[in-house]
Amino acid sequence: MRGIKVGTALGIPIRLNWTFLIVLPLFAYLIGSQVGMIAGVMNDAFGAGIDPAAVSAGITPWTLGLAAALGLFGGVLLHEFGHSIVAMRYGYEIESITLWLLGGIASFAEFPEDWKHEFWIAIAGPLVSVGVGAVCYVVFQLAPSGANAVLFVFGYLALLNVVLAVFNMLPAFPMDGGRVLRAILARNQPHAQATQRAAAVGKVFAFFMGLLGVFTFQLLLIVLAFFVYIAASGEAQQTTLRAAFEDVTVADVMTPREELHTVTEDTSVATLMNRMFEERHTGYPVIHGDSLVGMVTLADARSVREVERDAYQVSDVMETQLVGVGPETDAMTALQTMQEHGVGRLPVVDRQEQLVGLISRSDLMTAFNIIQTGGTPSIITGRRQQSDGGPGVF
Repeated sequence: MRGIKVGTALGIPIRLNWTFLIVLPLFAYLIGSQVGMIAGVMNDAFGAGIDPAAVSAGITPWTLGLAAALGLFGGVLLHEFGHSIVAMRYGYEIESITLWLLGGIASFAEFPEDWKHEFWIAIAGPLVSVGVGAVCYVVFQLAPSGANAVLFVFGYLALLNVVLAVFNMLPAFPMDGGRVLRAILARNQPHAQATQRAAAVGKVFAFFMGLLGVFTFQLLLIVLAFFVYIAASGEAQQTTLRAAFEDVTVADVMTPREELHTVTEDTSVATLMNRMFEERHTGYPVIHGDSLVGMVTLADARSVREVERDAYQVSDVMETQLVGVGPETDAMTALQTMQEHGVGRLPVVDRQEQLVGLISRSDLMTAFNIIQTGGTPSIITGRRQQSDGGPGVF
């Protein structure tokens, strides 16, 4: 979740995603356009004593709408700090807190797998929202009669923060309530299995939220339902992969150096294309002596026009800014590194920066499929040695 950094608090960067810049004025407009109606509801429910005519005059509705919208997102920010502070007390690193279209997200460097940690981290956010609501309600109660603006803004925020807490506690994984559900399930079953079950519940809630959004013409609810469904599926998949690759290292999965197809810097691009066709590979390490100097892919070769490929060498098109992993790196970390850098394969280098192998996304997926059917790293290695020995095509 990328965004513009606007500050740091407790060592945590605070970011604003570009969607926040759209939804903030939208919320301000929606609240401002309904100020009179909201004031009437608050008068009926809490005896607020707000003068609807006073808060609906001139530019007052839009000022109150903006103040309420800012206060609402301030409450969301405190909600995320609730998660983050508890997580940091347990030793987890928080990469950032980002405000965006659907509220806020605290980005963890590592998700907790201890059910007690996850339970208290998840529940901390809604508890903070209830606390913020309670503080706003105290201000609302202490405000003098006739202070219409104060009564409106703090009464509205008191209500909205409690609603936010209740809504977040719905067991729609990966919302807070869904994470609480997973933590409870993980008490008596493997974390990956608990994730799968919590994600299944989350998808059901997402389906009904989407239906409700369609029938009530609530676009944000439809977007939220879509987000919950996709996020639940994605995290369930990541957790399953992490469980499958537990204790599996890059060395268990990689194609070793002696089995690799490599090219040299002075290989022509035309020759490279012919080798790709004959050997059915789309990426090669580039070797100078015993040292790795680059990687070249089909996309690199295609950047040269066909009529000029005899005149260009691999050194002209190869990638030299490489991201590598060590053979002792765990397989899940290698997969995450590929995803973060948008690459399909990684060179495997030893402590002397010598090439010892290559690992590709298809290698990892093959290993995952074998492990899912009861295989072990030794079986994976055996199957790889029985293959043609080259990096996979994907």
